[in-house]
Amino acid sequence: MTSIFNKEFWLSEWQKDKSSDTYSVHKGYSSAEYWDKAAGSYNQDENEVKSRRQDKTLGLLERNNLLFEGMEVLDIGCGTGMLSIALAHRGANVTAIDFSKGMLDQFRHLLSMDENEAARDKISIHQGDWHTLDIEQKNWKDRFDLVIAFMSPGVATPDSFFKMINCSKNGCAIRGWAAKQTHPILAALWEKIMDTQLEDKPQSILFKINLLFSLGVFPEISFDTVEWNQDTMVQEELDRQRAFFKKVSDKPGKDLERIIRSYLESICDGGRIIRKHKGLTATAVWKKRSGSGM
Repeated sequence: MTSIFNKEFWLSEWQKDKSSDTYSVHKGYSSAEYWDKAAGSYNQDENEVKSRRQDKTLGLLERNNLLFEGMEVLDIGCGTGMLSIALAHRGANVTAIDFSKGMLDQFRHLLSMDENEAARDKISIHQGDWHTLDIEQKNWKDRFDLVIAFMSPGVATPDSFFKMINCSKNGCAIRGWAAKQTHPILAALWEKIMDTQLEDKPQSILFKINLLFSLGVFPEISFDTVEWNQDTMVQEELDRQRAFFKKVSDKPGKDLERIIRSYLESICDGGRIIRKHKGLTATAVWKKRSGSGM
């Protein structure tokens, strides 16, 4: 039983996850191309926006003394920028990074709206891959009061997670899937393309949380059930799914397109596809202990 309180145990368990279907599934989300294709369908559904639990998130940060005027924030995998903008409205100076041009285009469009004028000068947007970014060269080590990574594939490995922590001088916050998701379109395509059933367990947030416990760091953790629909055109969904399966399948591109298009056309309604999202997310917020590196 003592092994579960050991850092090396959780690092080993995290690495073992790479041999499972779960790792293959989430490898599909690891390309900028996938998120470029997906970007246009985000922030369109009221339930999706509600699922961000933005007010609750700001409350968690405030309760942990990680939200104050003039603070410096790093947002890893910032996506369409909703949380970055909310933090800027609360007085934070935000450095936001994402590897997807499509997501950052959405971010800039949102930032250009009149209601976000006050936030513009407080946000610096960068396109880059967190996995390859050199924080020493950027002079980002121990620079930020708060470092966040919400639903981000950027912190999907131990090295990228520790890199995140090393950028913080005060605290961190992460969010990810904490239970098996419901995604019927992906499940159906997985069987057709991969010739096996989809096995998609939670992403690595559970490893991250247990790793923190093993290091004597006890974050405040909050769980939320989320559910929303995304409405896309067949071609838009085809482009997204093709980008996903290019990362996980050895099938030639023309075969992938034929299989995906045939399935999507069989389920579309008036040329449109409804993607249903449902799952459980976990948010963990913690203060960095002085002199501990954590």
